[in-house]
Amino acid sequence: MQDPNPLPWGALDRFQAQFIVRKNAGSSGINYIAKTSLSTKGHFGSKVIAKVEWNGYGDLATKLNSDSELNEMIAKQTIKDATIYVEPTDTAIRIRGKWENHISFGITKELFEIYDRIAGHIKSV
Repeated sequence: MQDPNPLPWGALDRFQAQFIVRKNAGSSGINYIAKTSLSTKGHFGSKVIAKVEWNGYGDLATKLNSDSELNEMIAKQTIKDATIYVEPTDTAIRIRGKWENHISFGITKELFEIYDRIAGHIKSV
């Protein structure tokens, strides 16, 4: 019997917005790795972010943790949008969120302001 709902083959409809900051990390790339760690309260659909902290080894994570206004802006986002990664590439530093499908993919004005503020901290390190 043939499967009535076959799995798709090939590329899936998953997208990711990546914001690139032109800065060469060089050999100190570990200083530019950071990820949000979210403390939440509530369950399922009523889950909200109570506190945002940044995990990382270098000066960038320290600067991001000390920016309380940035962390308050992130706490107002959804769980999926508040999960932010900062990582170095060969010639730049990348700021990205989670993968999304074609229906929920998009960047809000508030999320753009958050990424712009993170980029400012990257430039100052």
